[in-house]
Amino acid sequence: MPDGSSDNNSDLISGGHLVAKALKAEGVEVIYTLCGGHIIDIYDGCVDEGIEVVDVRHEQVAAHAADGYARITGKPGCAVVTAGPGTTDAVTGVANAFRAESPMLLIGGQGAHTQHKMGSLQDLPHVDMMTPITKFAATVPDTARAADMVSMAFRECYHGAPGPSFLEIPRDVLDASVLVSKARIPAAGQYRASTRSAGDPEAIEKLADLLVHAEKPAILLGSQVWTTRGTEAAVDLVRTLNIPAYMNGAGRGTLPPGDPHHYQLSRRYAFSNADVIVIVGTPFDFRMGYGKRLSPDATVVQIDLDYRTVGKNRDIDLGIVGDVGLILKSVTEAASGRLNGGASKRKEWLDELRAAEQTALEKRLPSLKSDASPIHPYRLVSEINDFLTEDSVYIGDGGDIVTFSGQVVQPKSPGHWMDPGPLGTLGVGIPFVLAAKQARPDKEVVALFGDGAFSLTGWDFETLVRYNLPFVGIVGNNSSMNQIRYGQAQKYGLARERVGNTLGDVHYDKFAQMLGGYGEEVRDPADIGPALRRARESGKPSLINVWVDPDAYAPGTMNQTMYK
Repeated sequence: MPDGSSDNNSDLISGGHLVAKALKAEGVEVIYTLCGGHIIDIYDGCVDEGIEVVDVRHEQVAAHAADGYARITGKPGCAVVTAGPGTTDAVTGVANAFRAESPMLLIGGQGAHTQHKMGSLQDLPHVDMMTPITKFAATVPDTARAADMVSMAFRECYHGAPGPSFLEIPRDVLDASVLVSKARIPAAGQYRASTRSAGDPEAIEKLADLLVHAEKPAILLGSQVWTTRGTEAAVDLVRTLNIPAYMNGAGRGTLPPGDPHHYQLSRRYAFSNADVIVIVGTPFDFRMGYGKRLSPDATVVQIDLDYRTVGKNRDIDLGIVGDVGLILKSVTEAASGRLNGGASKRKEWLDELRAAEQTALEKRLPSLKSDASPIHPYRLVSEINDFLTEDSVYIGDGGDIVTFSGQVVQPKSPGHWMDPGPLGTLGVGIPFVLAAKQARPDKEVVALFGDGAFSLTGWDFETLVRYNLPFVGIVGNNSSMNQIRYGQAQKYGLARERVGNTLGDVHYDKFAQMLGGYGEEVRDPADIGPALRRARESGKPSLINVWVDPDAYAPGTMNQTMYK
């Protein structure tokens, strides 16, 4: 019934309505879902609580959208899927959020308790499957505990570095009603504490001292700078202490392009020559060469939300655990009173890095300006970078083509870069567009897809049309899974480079038109900019299908350690 009651008794409330109340208490405004009989009472509760129910075409999309919503808003996202294949379809999205440290809750259906182990429809051991890729996974055992366990799952999302949680709710638990007085319904803001730890004061003083006396410092600002909303603190630190800054992941955009402390192309040079290197909110994973790309002579400092990450894969000289924004703010305060002109003496070091940036830029300038056809990927991503505005959220979904874009595309503002994260999941693009455009309708969303990546979740382009969520989409189309193709060519020779990685010549522009969006094909590089502007002006979800050179590979692809 609309109010969740049974037999018109307002003292009774159903499990689905308890779930919705807990979602509301957490501040959840939208759930992403694909319908199933196990979960519909949650929908009914969401209607009463004013929570929007967004239905997609694949559960992977629902999970990715919940991840994307968390990244954009800073609040946890939520996806609701049915049991069995509904939950297993969402596994990839949960795994991606786990590696990307994104707080989200996946709720999965389950057969009734009364049919436990009897072979009920879509019965699977969901909790067992989800435990390794979540911070918390559990079954709701009783209707009266439904809201309590939703709140518990959200609380666990924020233990250490953020991440996903999973709850399965048996159908009879969800559909049953209990007396309101018997149910625990945690009040908003009263069931979890602040996670903003300011770090060890002694370690902060030591880092401030290191930075004051460093001759050639460098800092990498990773995703946790955005996760903790520590942008202002990070900017203040690099400007006050005159430190060159590099950014990766969601940390991109912390400093705007053109800022004298914004560096992008000279990172390897800096990490090979710096005397103090500060790594903020980024693990020593494959993107960092497992820490081996840092000078063995440098003093290395690592700051992270998660104690387990600090010093993993590489020894460090100093580790600080806590909220990276608060820590950076404290370091600036500790150092600002004793700079003694040291920061001003770093002009030579900054100029040295700027020269390295210019050398790298000049090396690729011919490709960035290339008039060749098929279009060079560098030309495409250069045009996209020129197209972005202060309000453009950029989303990269692909392999080789997004590797190209990572060297060229520079978001103009913090929180305006989205990519899968370290799991390297293809197919996040359309769900991230869905989440970003719903959460921030005032922002323009620009998404670059590889043709292989788009095909994984592209049918939910229709969802964007259905919900009238315009965005500018670009498919870098080379009819190949080029990042893999390169490795095969290197390992097995050109005669076997095309095994299992070649796609058909798909006209994604026509696909967009068929589903009610705007589509356009581009073969001449001079037409890229005008086509992007027409997509923007169309006011529709769009796909610009750009045919790019299949024999051009990104340097990052050619340098991948798996091919060495």
